[in-house]
Amino acid sequence: MRTILRPRFTLILLVLLLGAAGCAKRQTPVANAPAPPPPNNTVATPPQVQAPQRVAELPVPPQPALSEDSVGSKTLDELNRNSPFKPVFFSVDSADLDDLGRQVATANAEVIRKNPSWVITIEGHCDERGTAEYNLALGDRRAIAVKTFLVSLGIPPDRIRTISYGKEFPFDPGKSDDAFSKNRRGHFVITSN
Repeated sequence: MRTILRPRFTLILLVLLLGAAGCAKRQTPVANAPAPPPPNNTVATPPQVQAPQRVAELPVPPQPALSEDSVGSKTLDELNRNSPFKPVFFSVDSADLDDLGRQVATANAEVIRKNPSWVITIEGHCDERGTAEYNLALGDRRAIAVKTFLVSLGIPPDRIRTISYGKEFPFDPGKSDDAFSKNRRGHFVITSN
């Protein structure tokens, strides 16, 4: 009978030990626990804690100064909202300046001369007819035609930039000939001063 009890007793004892070991409370390491002392019995000095450094703020560039004689202290947005420039309009499928277009561009050249710090961007625009590619190319030719005329009047070419928007930003979203004629233009924008 002793031989039968031993395996059962051993088995019960083994189950109890394993259960007790599984239920034992595990110690979790504590974050930021101090490091053990070095093995050579020297006293460790605590690490130096540096105060957080203040991140230098990026300087904000000042708003460019505008010509006092004609604009006071207006921002570029305010200047362009009440633009001193008039657009130069074009005929259908044309990048040639007609007489009226040359008169408008000449008047705009005088405004540019009075404000020698301004840099102007001439935007070339088209009506909605034609493909996007065709209108981008035509808008580019229109903007360059206006720039070329201004340069011929003595405006330095480095003060005039050009860009084409094709049919993307119409003055008038209508579908009439009147709306289309308003959208075929060279539009002046003050982009820097």
